Amino acid sequence: MSASPAALVPDMPAHTVDAFHRGRFWLVQPRKAGHRAGMDAMMLAAAVPSSFAGRLADFGAGAGAAGLAVLSRCPGAEAVLVERSPEMAAFATTTLAHPGNAHLSDRASVLVADVALSGRARMAAGLEDNSFDFVIMNPPFNAAEDRATPDPLRKAAHVAEDGLFDSWIRSAAAVVRPGGGLAVIARPEQLGAILDAIAGRFGDAEMLAVHPRPEAAAIRIVVRATLGARGKLSIRPPLMLHAYSGNGPSERAELINNGLASLFGD
Repeated sequence: MSASPAALVPDMPAHTVDAFHRGRFWLVQPRKAGHRAGMDAMMLAAAVPSSFAGRLADFGAGAGAAGLAVLSRCPGAEAVLVERSPEMAAFATTTLAHPGNAHLSDRASVLVADVALSGRARMAAGLEDNSFDFVIMNPPFNAAEDRATPDPLRKAAHVAEDGLFDSWIRSAAAVVRPGGGLAVIARPEQLGAILDAIAGRFGDAEMLAVHPRPEAAAIRIVVRATLGARGKLSIRPPLMLHAYSGNGPSERAELINNGLASLFGD
């Protein structure tokens, strides 16, 4: 590439520049501190239908992996990368300035805002009512006792606060237009909190479990739903990250990780 991230932003913290979707976009992310994106972001992005053409909000965007993965697969999409941490929002801004993302950057922007805000405070932060067609979110979903870390930036990205799913999904219901979509990735034990939060707001919910191998318990769930819909929860066929043997990804996981397939088959 013709310019380094450090040249684009003065005093850029220690970082890496990583290729996603087989080099179709690049992510500038912290080398050690904060959150580093991986398969979770790619699975979340893959929950958006391939035909999506509208305005998307990536809640808790970090350096922008999930939002850019949607843009990489959906040429008619636009994305707002919403991030509370100014430090991580700076990485997202640097990501958009990377020359390898020039074909996507005119369809993306960064908004520094706390998605847990409500009412006038949320709108004043730039998250206006009925202004998006889809919201994706990868909230901090570890319990406080999980993965204890002295790094405050990483802790903010990983550790869930009480009532987090309700506040984030409440905001999603406010900013999404009627008939718009929501996708959430979390741990299996948080399914109840997610279903409680979408009740009366989103319907036609679909849940897909992610297993490391066919014989292993699920390690993630992805829930997708539609604002104002009344249909009940359906459980879709699971995603296996690996086959019974070997360490390589399954064929489906490989396609999803590289932006070549959607998670729910649409």
